[in-house]
Amino acid sequence: MFRAFTSGVAAAALLFAAGSALSQDFSAERISNDIRTISADEFQGRYPGTEGERMTLAWLQAQYEAIGLQPGGPDGQWLQPVHLKRFTPVAGAASASWTGPDGVSHPLTVGTDVTLRAVSNDGRASVRNAPLVFVGHGITAPERNWDDYGDIDVRGKVVVVVGGEPEGELFNGEYSTNYESGAYKADEAFRRGAVGIVTLVPQPADSQMWRRVAQGSTRTRTLTPGAADLEFSMAINHDVALQWATAAGLDMNQLGSIGSGAFKAVPLNGVTLTAETQETSETLVTHNLLARIPGTEHPEETIIYSAHWDHVGGEAQHPETPGDDKIFNGAWDNASGTAGVVEMARQISQAPRPKRSIVFAHMAAEEMGLMGAYGYAADPVYPLETTVADINIDMLPLSGPTRDIPIFGKGQNDLEARLQALAEPLGRYVSDDGMPEEGFYYRSDHFPFARMGVPAIMPWHGWDWVEGGREAGEAAWRAKFGADYHKPSDEWSADWNLTSATENLTLLYHLGLDLANSRDWPGWSPTSEFAQVRARSDAARQ
Repeated sequence: MFRAFTSGVAAAALLFAAGSALSQDFSAERISNDIRTISADEFQGRYPGTEGERMTLAWLQAQYEAIGLQPGGPDGQWLQPVHLKRFTPVAGAASASWTGPDGVSHPLTVGTDVTLRAVSNDGRASVRNAPLVFVGHGITAPERNWDDYGDIDVRGKVVVVVGGEPEGELFNGEYSTNYESGAYKADEAFRRGAVGIVTLVPQPADSQMWRRVAQGSTRTRTLTPGAADLEFSMAINHDVALQWATAAGLDMNQLGSIGSGAFKAVPLNGVTLTAETQETSETLVTHNLLARIPGTEHPEETIIYSAHWDHVGGEAQHPETPGDDKIFNGAWDNASGTAGVVEMARQISQAPRPKRSIVFAHMAAEEMGLMGAYGYAADPVYPLETTVADINIDMLPLSGPTRDIPIFGKGQNDLEARLQALAEPLGRYVSDDGMPEEGFYYRSDHFPFARMGVPAIMPWHGWDWVEGGREAGEAAWRAKFGADYHKPSDEWSADWNLTSATENLTLLYHLGLDLANSRDWPGWSPTSEFAQVRARSDAARQ
């Protein structure tokens, strides 16, 4: 099957390299003009819930109406509302205590001994005398033959986890996996029926690191749509953990095997936890905008091109910004990706209608934590089980032609191999992003799709310039990123070179259309943490 796939894509790639019958002509001038429009000062930094949002969405709708596309949102609308709940702890409302086998209750000072946040959508948490289970890293990864939970039943209990993931090549070495994230650990705990999660911070109570953790626990936070609906989340320091382990008769030194793969979850026998808290909430309503080309033969199967339209705003959001310019225009991040998806729609609309549907999705509130994309993934307009792929565009490259096409998450799924097959006849190659310390695969709008099992790819900026090589390309990118990323200076410039952008967009055009005219279902690598998620819906793609 894989051989058939590679030969088919290779044939398509050769046709593409020789001059495909599919007409497309990505225009750097149009892309530049569109970036200039929506990154102007009048758009106020495109912050969700502001006039800048209204102007941006109106502009996007006008573009798609001019192209002749259909609305792609719910109920035949252009917009998908995303309700973001923001929670702030009520002063004095949080309390916690633990009880040992002797029945004695030990109060815990919230903000000193522990942190405590409600996780449920109502902003309240009330758990009394819940048993505790230590589950190591809290990871179940069958593709790595790893299961910290073992056979233990945690329904109605509170799990205690250590942050991060085991070191070594089993968990991708210098490139981290999703298993290290607190969100994954909470998802797994909730899936198994736990009512709360406690993260052990391996620092003493008087350490500076712990004090920073404790002090930051009272900030207003935005609840991620679709987050695990546990009652509460808590963090504890080493001192509290030692008290619990001692009371339960466990030797913490014996728990050092959590990184070996031999560890299995252990109950803290006789130790229970009580926690209560309350938080006030406010709701910010923002919107994704979706346009659609319905498929001719399989309209229920969908390929998505996505980009976030928002940025971080202006003076109202950043009054402390020094100088006269307080508008964060976000021309590169991500007016460029927004314009790229609109240009993609212009080009695809001129090709014969594909067999599968194609959706152009402009996601809200990425800068607030991928909230629009999470909102879509939690309440998808088109079933995720029959969503073929997400191709995400965030910050188009600003350079001359490059040999490389870096992607976030190299080795995750076979969209990479398909892109490589298209690039190779052109003398180009797919590489990793070269910055493992950044964890980029988990930081843009493709990730909420990947988390739900949809194969997703995110191309990045090439450093291997055709003229100047890697040394020149990397130096230029780092200088640009350092100077303008999330700063008021991220403004449109007539001097931008969008050659690499149009070359990459052309490849992504063929990647998406090839999928839209095939019966292929891209798969995850056997070592990907998302393969097991996709496998749960295999029956929907038979």
